[in-house]
This record gives sequence, structure tokens and C-alpha cells, in this order.
Amino acid sequence: MLLRFLRLGLPVLALLVIASCRQAPIYNVQTASFVNPAANIALDERGRQIKRAGAALGWQMVDESPGVIRATISLRTHRAVAEIRYDQAQFSIRYVDSVNLNYDGSNIHPNYNGWIQRLEQTILAQSGV
Repeated sequence: MLLRFLRLGLPVLALLVIASCRQAPIYNVQTASFVNPAANIALDERGRQIKRAGAALGWQMVDESPGVIRATISLRTHRAVAEIRYDQAQFSIRYVDSVNLNYDGSNIHPNYNGWIQRLEQTILAQSGV
């Protein structure tokens, strides 16, 4: 019985452990242009667009300074913090910190990347409104 478990159960257990520790290179938005980058839109309006986008996805959006927003999302036992820098024409999103996302300095759990990609797309959609 023990031999059968070791032969069948151990590989399955190893796969489960490996799957739970998935990591991917961290996704940062270097420079993304707003949908209407040439439009004469004030900096504070761009900030409101970004905050609406983040809030719609469950992010807590806090102004750090003009052109800088700190975005935090908490799901179950996971937390991610990103910094969004922006002007009237473009924005960037950069990793700041995380909890329970297996960040190792360059790689992170793929869920983080999905959250950032959705945030990026929602910001772009808000900028076209």
C-alpha cells in the first residue's frame, strides 16, 4: 500500500506544490498613451479617470502627489500595491509591494499581472469617455 502511494501519490503531490508556486516575470506598464492623448484634458481630470478605473476593479486609489496615484488591491490573503504615474497624454504602472504573491525580485504570481493588465485596459477605456 505504501509503495503504491509513493508511486502514484507522490508525483501528484509534487505537481500540486509546483502549481501553487507559479510565477511569471512581473508586468509593469512602461508608457501607455491615453485614448485621447492630444485632447486638452487637465491633469486632475486624468487623475479622476484613473481613480474611477481602479475603483471599478476593487483597487483603493490614493493621490500621492500631482501625477502620482498609489493603487492597492486586497483579495483574500493577497495584497498588491502599485504606483501609477501620469500626465495629460500617458501613464505608467509600476510594482511597489505585495503580500502572498511570491514576489522574488523579478517574478510574481501570474494573478498580479492579470490585475495590472485589467487595470491598464480599464484606464484606457475610461480615458476615452
